[in-house]
Amino acid sequence: MSEEIKQRILKLSAEINQHNYNYYVKSAPTISDYEFDQLLKELEELEAQHPEYAFENSPTKRVGGDITRKFETVQHQYPMLSLSNTYSEDEIRDWEDRIHKLSDTNITYVCELKYDGVAIGIRYKNGQLTQAVTRGDGTQGEDVTTNVKTIKTIPLSVSSDAPTEFEIRGEIFFPLDNFNRLNEQKRIAGEELYANPRNTASGTLKLQDSKVVAERGLDCYLYGVYGEDLEFNSHSEAVETAEKWGFKTPDPAKQMIKKCASIDEIMLFIHYWDKERKKLPFEIDGVVIKVDNYDQQEQLGFTAKSPRWAIAYKFKAEQVRTRLNEVTYQVGRTGAITPVANLEPVQLAGTTVKRASLHNQDQIEKLELHIGDQVFVEKGGEIIPKIVGVDLEFRGEADEAVAFISTCPECGTPLIRRDGEAQHYCPNETGCPPQIKGKIEHFISRKAMNIEGLGPETIDLLYQEGLINDYADLYDLTFSQIVGLERMADKSANNALASIEASLQVPFERVLYALGIRHVGETVSKNLARYFGSLDQLKAASFDELVAVNDIGEKIAISIQEFFLDPKNLDIIDRLKAVGIKFDIEKQEGSSETLNGLTFVISGVFERISRDELKELIEQNGGKNTGSISAKTSYLVAGENMGPAKLEKAEKLGVKIISEDDFLTMIGG
Repeated sequence: MSEEIKQRILKLSAEINQHNYNYYVKSAPTISDYEFDQLLKELEELEAQHPEYAFENSPTKRVGGDITRKFETVQHQYPMLSLSNTYSEDEIRDWEDRIHKLSDTNITYVCELKYDGVAIGIRYKNGQLTQAVTRGDGTQGEDVTTNVKTIKTIPLSVSSDAPTEFEIRGEIFFPLDNFNRLNEQKRIAGEELYANPRNTASGTLKLQDSKVVAERGLDCYLYGVYGEDLEFNSHSEAVETAEKWGFKTPDPAKQMIKKCASIDEIMLFIHYWDKERKKLPFEIDGVVIKVDNYDQQEQLGFTAKSPRWAIAYKFKAEQVRTRLNEVTYQVGRTGAITPVANLEPVQLAGTTVKRASLHNQDQIEKLELHIGDQVFVEKGGEIIPKIVGVDLEFRGEADEAVAFISTCPECGTPLIRRDGEAQHYCPNETGCPPQIKGKIEHFISRKAMNIEGLGPETIDLLYQEGLINDYADLYDLTFSQIVGLERMADKSANNALASIEASLQVPFERVLYALGIRHVGETVSKNLARYFGSLDQLKAASFDELVAVNDIGEKIAISIQEFFLDPKNLDIIDRLKAVGIKFDIEKQEGSSETLNGLTFVISGVFERISRDELKELIEQNGGKNTGSISAKTSYLVAGENMGPAKLEKAEKLGVKIISEDDFLTMIGG
């Protein structure tokens, strides 16, 4: 009898999953709502009576009900990179020209809609949904699996044709009908309305009660497949195959995705959707263009922030007119002065806008701004408001022209403007409060020293109390000093001090980033740390030695040398050394300098180790990975099914081609 019940549960689950797919993905239901409800009711009753046979991904989970107290942070197996954006058709044409210059083979592109939602990565193992993670910062995101399981267009299990283990990525969004229905409910209840579908979708995914998530009716399109040894040669092939596995993918019949062979075809796609987007039942904010072939993508490679083989064209932003009431000035952690326009509040793209960035003095002069002007405001990237023009018909004779300040608004120091730079700076790094606090906030940030329990408000309190004046002072803090601060009870104080202590284990490349040297970001810090090996070696480096490092130009080199010429910075470094901060690269077990100065390109499928392991071994042994072959490439590590374009280019440039075994022999097996 028990076996019969188990089989009935399995059969019901399979039937309901198929009906969900027919209804929500294919829009072609084969049974009535009543019949579907009866099947679901029977399954719920059987699972309640026999919980031992209910499985994790049962379709009854769609209704939600689980409470999540905390969303765990999860490392992405494959980084979720951002795309470079443009509002200019000329820049799309320039991008396409560069693609042809970088690759000497025929290029086919794929154009897709840029959904205005929340990026998601969903992992499957043995046919079952196991985890769903938000983009986060691109390297790690939040585990929102329980909430994602309530979205009916996302399959809980997939076809047996799918790989044993893979990840699929896409965009979760709020359908306009469902969003408007939710806002109508809030209006009737006399509550504040939600601003826009995108932000509401993001907030919904972070709700602790999955039952509420289920009721809101989020939707999703999935289109990017990731995994080891996948048998796809192109992005379009991956999307077509994912649809066969049971995923809701962009529909080519509705021109939601299209292969294009030329820039003219790309422009036709952009122009079509610029007009037709208002007819969609969800919001899009542009079009994404990608090189279709995976080998060509690999050949084109990446910049520090985004892939060279893809770009996003964003539709022209919504524009409104409002009054400029005042211009104020903000001081950043590097001393950069940013003018801010204070506006008469106005609705723009679903949010109330009160302020807009004016960037720098040149922008103010270009716009010829006067206090009291009626200005046109857009959202740059649909997020950050900016002033794009002035309605001169409304300018009064008595309106005062905006004059850029000459001294720091925080400390009164005369401002400077370095050659070739648009922004003004306050040079008083060690005496200007926003710079002092900003440098400390940067130092403790997650990508730097990752010191938890000390937010901006606490840093401000510690500074006001005279307990810290630079980031080295953090390591002198005691329990008795901080336990009496606002919102700092015993547990919070102990946690903060424990996190400060734990930061002593942060590796050198992140310590270097934490120091806050101007123009030295994450990628540059990593390159410098690996090249010089220690802070002392970096400090002693000449200008020529600095610019010889990958991604280091004259501006960065000068900034590094200026940092080490300042006695105050040297004093802080000495104090950090004294408490045990890591200022040297720690050699991992099995690491060496065997490949120092050599550059590698990896292509194909390997038998003994994965591509990621190969890349890790290259870096552990002092070498450098790059995605495209050039005259500077030392070796091409070739596996099975290597792209013919890479092979041809390597032979043409005389790049040495080695096998997986050859490489392992180079590093001693």
